[in-house]
Amino acid sequence: MMKRITSLMAVAALAVPVATQAGEIRVGYTTDALTLDPHNHRNRTTQTIIRNMYDGLVTRAPGMKVVPQMAEHLKVIDPTTYEVKLQAGAKFHDGSPITAEDVKFTFDRLTNDGAVGGKTSPRKSLVGPVTGVEVVDARTARIKLKTPWPQFPAFLTLHEIVSKKFTEAQGKDGLATKVMGSGPFKLAAWRKGDSVIMERFDGYYGGSMDLKPHAKACSERVIFKIIPENASRVAALLAGDVDLINDLPAHSVNQVKNNPNTDVVTANGTRSYFIALNNQSGPFKDKRVRQAVSHAIDKKLIIDRIMGGNGSAIDGLLSPDAFGKSANLPSLAYDPAKAKSLLAAAGHANGIDVTFDVKGELKEIAEAIASLLTKSGIRAKVQVGEVGQLRKKWRTKGKPKTGDMWITSWGNGTLDPVGIMVPTHRTNDRGNSAGYANAEFDAILDAAGTETDTAKRAAMYSKAEAMAANDAPYAYLWVTKDLYGVSKRLTGFRPSSDGRINLHDACVK
Repeated sequence: MMKRITSLMAVAALAVPVATQAGEIRVGYTTDALTLDPHNHRNRTTQTIIRNMYDGLVTRAPGMKVVPQMAEHLKVIDPTTYEVKLQAGAKFHDGSPITAEDVKFTFDRLTNDGAVGGKTSPRKSLVGPVTGVEVVDARTARIKLKTPWPQFPAFLTLHEIVSKKFTEAQGKDGLATKVMGSGPFKLAAWRKGDSVIMERFDGYYGGSMDLKPHAKACSERVIFKIIPENASRVAALLAGDVDLINDLPAHSVNQVKNNPNTDVVTANGTRSYFIALNNQSGPFKDKRVRQAVSHAIDKKLIIDRIMGGNGSAIDGLLSPDAFGKSANLPSLAYDPAKAKSLLAAAGHANGIDVTFDVKGELKEIAEAIASLLTKSGIRAKVQVGEVGQLRKKWRTKGKPKTGDMWITSWGNGTLDPVGIMVPTHRTNDRGNSAGYANAEFDAILDAAGTETDTAKRAAMYSKAEAMAANDAPYAYLWVTKDLYGVSKRLTGFRPSSDGRINLHDACVK
């Protein structure tokens, strides 16, 4: 059974100090929020904006460790019961205390059909087998699960607590544009397509007691300025118009580093890139041909030359930082001669001709891969497609695949294998673009999903990753690094591998 994650002393939190200095932080951000309702989206960039105004029961510390945030503690009562006790002094932006009733209301809203403006929350699957919440007292709640789900604490980081009173008063779509959060900043204005403006919440309880300082936000004001175009976002940083930008293009790294007023910071990402190979029909139905693809790709060359070194090569699905990462993966190293030999053994001594699907933003990388493949006898024609079209072609749950190969990716913000291994590799699951099917592999995943012994569970996922890597349903490529451009005026910003931009401790000089 999992042990209690942490237990901390309650604090009065009636007067919380300000961290250091005040100011305004301007963020050049790629994408506007789809909504301000924490429970009505499945979008990481939207959550980044929302998470500066709403807190959750738990959060991530540097290194991606799960720690209590609004909760004073999170502990396991039994394999299907988790207890949370709220910090004393935690309150919403209107000054009302956060209670166990709000916790219950939040999980009812996440799990009950039709509870979000007449619709079911798109985040429902992210709470797994949660069946409900028992209110113990004003500050204590017990979250009940239908079956053991040991990855629950990791997935709990994805959810924010909302005010029952405020949400019910707003009606059907109120939370889409109005915020009554509990985070370090409160909403000042949302100018759709242009900016989200936040002001410091001076009544903030301080956030996680595991993350110092336990204090109000350092800055008085935060502006997420929406700048989708890469060159414009970089130009705004270099000109001093913004203090921080996300998704810094690799080709702009040196430009930002060489500017005297700016720098680059990175975080290990959680998104794995791979090439889906059609396991159901065509040449890639033969494992030897699939293995030939991996042997034909010089991953290090592409990472160094095209990606500016901002990636880590992988031989299996999981990020190097993921729980249960296998240390015994077969290495399908760059070896063109081996690739040609495998093709010949599979009856393709003269090579094969295939179509290589790709979305526009990965075209340059796909063309580099195609050039390498061709040298080994895999003549790949790059075909650029629109994202929605490609998903309809490849993510055809339970239906035959209609392409040859597709370069794609999958994010795993929890760093728990269930968040990436199940959807992309389990038979007929929603993200299984390769059409991979292995009953033994599926059985391991099913057993690991309810195993409460941490060491046993890690071993199961390690075995599963090695098994899939040996079957080579995909050509595994790399995990990218998240790149940020920052002004040297900015202090206290620490990038996180889950992609969030947490501005609680950040300040501008």
